[in-house]
Amino acid sequence: MSRIGNKPVLIPAGVKVDVTQREVTVEGKLGKLVWSHRPEVDVIVNNREDSGDRQDSIEGLCVTVKRHDDNRGSRALHGLTRSLIQNMVIGVSQGYEKRLEIHGVGYLGAIQGDTLQLRVGFANELQKKIPAGLEVTCPDQTHVVIKGTDKQKVGQFAAEVRALRKPEPYKGKGIRYEGEHVRQKAGKTAK
Repeated sequence: MSRIGNKPVLIPAGVKVDVTQREVTVEGKLGKLVWSHRPEVDVIVNNREDSGDRQDSIEGLCVTVKRHDDNRGSRALHGLTRSLIQNMVIGVSQGYEKRLEIHGVGYLGAIQGDTLQLRVGFANELQKKIPAGLEVTCPDQTHVVIKGTDKQKVGQFAAEVRALRKPEPYKGKGIRYEGEHVRQKAGKTAK
């Protein structure tokens, strides 16, 4: 039994979900996302009264995911499919955001066209191309804000930028997520 897979995905006002064959299309005020689900599960858009859920929603629609059998692979895909559809609905209605901080003397970031430029202590400036579908801004020289509708793209790009110069454990210099705690070592002079 998949507790996550059995929960219906509530469709908020202004979001349209369409399922044709195995392709799920979610459209909202921030954009449109398309994803093809696996054949082991079925995705159904129905009224909430049909699903048995008694909470009120604005339009009364929800998405449910059903699996064909109880094989291990089908059980694994049941909850995954539901979570991915939930992420798509949240992405087109609210969007996702990751914030990065740049720590270090002389370390800074800037946007030049469709490229993120970083000076993080190397001899050359690092340049990272911004993927399509993401909005990357630098409110100041030590912060980078990544926004988008696709949760996977936002998280992947943030992880790639952080990997260019991970925070080092002695002085804490490098790129880190906002609010991330970097555990610092004492160094060889500590007694």
